[in-house]
Amino acid sequence: VVHMVAVVLLVVRIVAVVVIVVHIVVVLLVADIVAVVLLVVGKAALVVFVVATVVVVDIVAVVVVVAVVVVVHIVVVDSVA
Repeated sequence: VVHMVAVVLLVVRIVAVVVIVVHIVVVLLVADIVAVVLLVVGKAALVVFVVATVVVVDIVAVVVVVAVVVVVHIVVVDSVA
């Protein structure tokens, strides 16, 4: 059981790191896209695009983390029970 919990904690940490890295990469990509869009289209469309993208990314990140935590919790509870 102790070993299982250690593995679970490790997985949660890895997932957290992956989410953060993905988040950073997406933000950088968005920044690049934004620079291009800014040159081509203008500021109104840009603002909408940035806000929408950030919101979507944050929602996805949160959903993924919550899903992982729930699954991990179920696995741990099952293994302990």
